[in-house]
Amino acid sequence: MFYLSSRCGIAVLFLAIVGCNHAWLRADETAIKAVEETPGLVAFWTFGEEAGTPRLSVGTPYQHSLAEVNGPIARVVGGPYSGYSTLLTGQEYFRIPHKDLQDLNICGPKAEVSMFAVVWVADVPKSRTIAGIWSEGKGAGDDTGTRQYAMLANMPAYGGSRRLTPHISSEGGVSRRSDGSGLPWNADYAATAAKIPEGEWCTLGFTYDSQYIRAYLNGVLDVRALDPVADNREDSYFTSEGPDGKGRGMNPYYHGRGIFRYDAEKHAERKIPPSDFTVGGRLAGGSMTKEAFRGRFGGLAVFNRALSDVEMQELHAAVDLTVLK
Repeated sequence: MFYLSSRCGIAVLFLAIVGCNHAWLRADETAIKAVEETPGLVAFWTFGEEAGTPRLSVGTPYQHSLAEVNGPIARVVGGPYSGYSTLLTGQEYFRIPHKDLQDLNICGPKAEVSMFAVVWVADVPKSRTIAGIWSEGKGAGDDTGTRQYAMLANMPAYGGSRRLTPHISSEGGVSRRSDGSGLPWNADYAATAAKIPEGEWCTLGFTYDSQYIRAYLNGVLDVRALDPVADNREDSYFTSEGPDGKGRGMNPYYHGRGIFRYDAEKHAERKIPPSDFTVGGRLAGGSMTKEAFRGRFGGLAVFNRALSDVEMQELHAAVDLTVLK
């Protein structure tokens, strides 16, 4: 038996599930409404589709069809929005080709972006990629990357071990000091004080207002002060190239140079092709799955503006993590 409704821009689907004590699954209208009514929504995936089919954005102008790579990718019972989630094992991921990004292609000197995800992480050290437009190339010192924005995790090089580390790039490649010299990596990321939990549902989020990157765990801005020695951020890039010649901070983290915009005329000869939007995997160390996600995605939203602390908390509060299995 089933019942369908178009309320809140997504079908509300009731299914009798054999083997689950005949429990009923349904789309959570309250949680969906909280996302769809937040201004600036660009994409919102609830991961209710069956394996072997594209995952489509709901409540947005474009469907932003996420195609499976190395799939099919399993759909499993239990999720905050559709009643389901998608299971990633570190071998597969989703992608939207760069040419099809439409309004997901957020870039430019004054660009703003926010992301919000409901996830169950099986292995934080290996699950470094949540989602974004982020192609790094082959590794340290490689400046051919076409990075834009991404929600990443466990970046120990600059104090981000087991932490949420949302990244923004203005250069596409490595971060560059004011004198033009380059660091070995893109180092422009905030890092939370607390570690990302393993083996339980949580919400991860970040905002970028064209000046500061802010990282959120379970709806809260997890403020963290910069400790240059402990965080391996003693370089002048971190300590004296922030506002008023001071430090950049840690969370929030100062990055006032905007988001990289790929220009074929300028970049075709010295950059790799422009990045796709990917979920669960990214090009790092020459591989798309070396740092791929392991666990479950229950929902993912992208916004073209920086959400406030209150808005991020509201998105988290609308999801009842306690009922998720």
